[in-house]
Amino acid sequence: MPADLPPGIAGDPSARSARPRRRGAVDRPPRASATSAVEVRRSNRRSRTVSAYREGDRTIVLIPARMSKAEEQRWVNVMLDKLAAQESRSILGDGELAERAQRLSAQYFDGRARPVSVRWVTNQNTRWGSCTPAEGSIRLSHRLQGMPEYVVDYVLVHELAHLLVPGHGPRFWRLLEAYPRTERARGYLEGVVAADRLPHLPAARGE
Repeated sequence: MPADLPPGIAGDPSARSARPRRRGAVDRPPRASATSAVEVRRSNRRSRTVSAYREGDRTIVLIPARMSKAEEQRWVNVMLDKLAAQESRSILGDGELAERAQRLSAQYFDGRARPVSVRWVTNQNTRWGSCTPAEGSIRLSHRLQGMPEYVVDYVLVHELAHLLVPGHGPRFWRLLEAYPRTERARGYLEGVVAADRLPHLPAARGE
């Protein structure tokens, strides 16, 4: 299945929002895929969308001809993530999610963050995850299912950090520095939010 996104939205570092402020939650406002080759094709007829699809062992990325080299590289990364998310249809159960949280705690917090429960929920539409430190419970929005693993891991690490530091002060953000893909994961989630707010733009005929 090809992936299509309007340029200037998903994954754009310039769209980074302020750090989330709601306690115990990753708020909405605040995968790269392995292939043997990536081929970028520029089109003068393409002005609004960037597309990508698999062709054998290659990934084809279609971009507007006007894009700079820096924009091209950024969008190649974004579209690889988009394709990987589409292709990842395995959904972790609550038990597997809890095991992943334990591994992440051991890796980044020396096992000090010890959740009592970790589970998916379907009633979180304005945040990606939440945590109740007093109960040791972590909840992840079902909207994360199918997203790149590093994004799910970021939300888990974020909520695990809240078991150690409830608020979003300097100490909390220092804890998150241990996770090396924090900024990329935040950019991915912010891109998803921005794309959701746009009206659907159909691709031009022949693109």
